[in-house]
Amino acid sequence: MDFESVCIRLGWTAERKVQLELLTRDGGGLALVAARVAVEHRGAFGLLGCDVETARPAGRLRSAGGAWPAVGDWVAVTASPGGGEGIIHHVLPRTSLLERKRPGANQAQVVAANVDIVFAVTTAERPPNLRRVERTLAVIAAGGARPAIVLNKVDLARDATGDLRALASVSGGAPCLATSAATGTGIDDLRALLATGATGAMLGPSGAGKSSLVNALLGDARLETGVVRLTDAKGRHTTTRRELLELPGGGCLIDTPGMRELGLWDAGDGIERAFGDVAEVAAACRYRDCQHRGEPGCAVVAALDSGALDAARFASFDKLRREAAFHERQHDPRSAAASKGRWKAIHKQQRARSRVDPKLRDD
Repeated sequence: MDFESVCIRLGWTAERKVQLELLTRDGGGLALVAARVAVEHRGAFGLLGCDVETARPAGRLRSAGGAWPAVGDWVAVTASPGGGEGIIHHVLPRTSLLERKRPGANQAQVVAANVDIVFAVTTAERPPNLRRVERTLAVIAAGGARPAIVLNKVDLARDATGDLRALASVSGGAPCLATSAATGTGIDDLRALLATGATGAMLGPSGAGKSSLVNALLGDARLETGVVRLTDAKGRHTTTRRELLELPGGGCLIDTPGMRELGLWDAGDGIERAFGDVAEVAAACRYRDCQHRGEPGCAVVAALDSGALDAARFASFDKLRREAAFHERQHDPRSAAASKGRWKAIHKQQRARSRVDPKLRDD
């Protein structure tokens, strides 16, 4: 078997090859080989791209406090002398990281690593939840991957054209695809975005038909699919773990369980990228740290008053921004102090202006 060509189909690059060579040179004589994490099960990881099919992380990997392996990661492993489980010694640098706030806990949960494009899947059985789609796009942008919106089950749609128009209004320029695993509509369009070496991921609520789309791309019924309830169009979580799958003809796809909650973790510039239209208006505000709460010269308030900016979309942007700021304050005391100081300065400026401008006085 030509492992080099196998790895290239899985996303192996010249840059990763250099990284592995550096680790091998500094590894104290370890015979390191590259592999890609396909699935996690009970502390061990199923691998693709090498002879080692299963491996466990070395003890020092956890104690060193570095990156813990996740589905989609490229890792440096050694084979077990007895032919059993191998050992993961390093996680290679990631090009993207899809993560969310772990439900019920103040910590991050890695969804997938090294993903090139993420498909935000929603069902056409009911009007799309634009606010959830906006949140999903912000999570994708924060992780460094490209987004695409998928309106699935269009064979059951009440108004597919109207739904696509609504999705396009919040897409930020990301492609919007109409698909149906049942009829084959749009499957070729999905496949075209997953060339050899590219990795995609499906992200969306249960019942959206992600596993059915994966099966259509695979060309078989490899993943279990469930029946959607007629009362509310919600489905069971038929996918219970993240798994990286090789697609016929090249490319990989990571299927993920349906997520009821999709909390932001490290937002970075993901919110601004997902809400490019709002960010463009906000750039015209008089003050760089404008909070769009009625500060003098606020371009956002003016755009809302004129109708140039959709109020619901801005409310979604503002909610995500406040959520991200809250998490940042939780983990960075300096950020909390800076936020408190900024608001004190804003209130001081407003009080000073109210003393000289009668229109700003409460009485």
